[in-house]
Amino acid sequence: MIIGIDVGGTHTDGVLLDGTDVIKKAKLPTLRENLFHSIIETLKCLVSDQNKKNIERIVLSTTLTTNAIVNEKTSKAGVIVSSGPGIDPRNYKCGDSFAIVKGALDHRGREIETLDSMEIEKTALKMKSLGIKNLAVVSKFSPRNPSHENIKEKISKPFFNKVFKGHNISGRLNFPRRINTTLLNAMIYDEHKLFFDSVVKSIKEMGINSKIHILKADGGTMPVEESIDFPAQTILSGPGASIMGAIPWSGKEDTIVLDIGGTTTDIAVLINKSPVLANDGISINNMKTLIRALETRSIGAGGDSFVRVENGELKTGPERKDKAMAFGGGYPTITDAFACLGMLDKADKKRAVKGISEIAKELDLSVEETSEKIIETCAKKITKGFNDLVWEINNKPVYTLHEFFEGYEIKPDKIKVLGAPAKAFVEYIEKVSGIKTEYVPDYEVANAKGAAMAKPTCSITFFADTAMQKAYAPEENYEEKIPANYTIEEAFEKARELLLKKAEKMESDAGPEDIEVIENIFFNMVRGYSSAGKNIRLTLQLKPGLVSENF
Repeated sequence: MIIGIDVGGTHTDGVLLDGTDVIKKAKLPTLRENLFHSIIETLKCLVSDQNKKNIERIVLSTTLTTNAIVNEKTSKAGVIVSSGPGIDPRNYKCGDSFAIVKGALDHRGREIETLDSMEIEKTALKMKSLGIKNLAVVSKFSPRNPSHENIKEKISKPFFNKVFKGHNISGRLNFPRRINTTLLNAMIYDEHKLFFDSVVKSIKEMGINSKIHILKADGGTMPVEESIDFPAQTILSGPGASIMGAIPWSGKEDTIVLDIGGTTTDIAVLINKSPVLANDGISINNMKTLIRALETRSIGAGGDSFVRVENGELKTGPERKDKAMAFGGGYPTITDAFACLGMLDKADKKRAVKGISEIAKELDLSVEETSEKIIETCAKKITKGFNDLVWEINNKPVYTLHEFFEGYEIKPDKIKVLGAPAKAFVEYIEKVSGIKTEYVPDYEVANAKGAAMAKPTCSITFFADTAMQKAYAPEENYEEKIPANYTIEEAFEKARELLLKKAEKMESDAGPEDIEVIENIFFNMVRGYSSAGKNIRLTLQLKPGLVSENF
């Protein structure tokens, strides 16, 4: 059996699966100030009457890291940067403490300025005195030569809880994004480690000895132990759970996925059952990163969105003040509009009518007319949200999880909706958008189901420079000497070998058939009028997907 738990802004959803069948469901209010409690209580609901020995895997999707960053409740972290030709790192200053030290590499990883060990130690000690707990060390062109970052780490390590190195975080050549990505890992490390250490301990104390995985932003999973070294990969894992939960019910047509929660609606796009992947990496709190993630948008529109009239105009959201009045809350919401129309079970219609009546008076409409108007207003906001996302994707190159679609124009033919209000929203979204709209089976917990069934994923970046006679995979700390006649076929073979080795660490049983190429760059280097060697760059990944094709 497999357990999936998705911690949303309003509710924490959970499922217990036997194969692809849902054995138990759980939906509890999320305690934003105590996500640990939300997960453990949901887990207890799912396993209270089960044989815990039959639980093979638990997958968690949580907003912990996202909330910590957005709410600026992260640990104090510093960055020690050394640059190289052509860029001034002061332009990318970030974090509580940002220091630039001597040392530089050129674009092929050759040292052109040595590091000053005393300067690095002095800088590290100063940061420690300022209360910095974790450190990011980044050098320009470190994926081509990690030696400078390794030296910085060795000198700085005694002074901090954790030191993150840029080339381990990402092997891609984007200096400012690599600075931000490495820093984010340092900022959220302490809270992430404390939280998941507590979760793992509590699960073991409950008598469950299964594998524990975390859902990543790219829709795949990783073992909880691995997440400690890459905590930023769990940013925006919630939308990933929603998308994976919709995949089994989509077809070959371009499909919009809407996860309508209590506070927000998460939006994504599927092309032939494959989610679109953000090409450059996600941005969070105006920090551009190299974190691989599904291309999603989140808008302030959900079942509990606060409804009111401002300057004679009906407004829905983006804020959530309370749960719906129909369920004991104190402010009118979109859910109350559904309750007034008799579309919800177990709702207190009288309380809902009381809240909507005040709005109806201001609009000079009946309660029923007002309720219809409220829902259609929200449906229009959601429709605009996914139309904006489609427009953005169509106007820039993007990756899907299967191949590069350059120039491909997305034309949505279907909308799949999940989340607690999904069933009620369907007819309104179809009416407003003009696109066939359906809710998915188990719509109220489909996100948790998606998390439970997601496969482990990982990627690898591999470089080969035949002129320097060196091949390396920076994220894996791998380097080897190669002959001058090294071929691209040999590069692919080594990259596949390293990726499958990494897959084992991710507790994946993937084989060569699960590997796909997402970047393949090959060019000859010319000096004078003759070839000086070949430069090869490959990025391979395990295909994200579901553990059962019969889901």
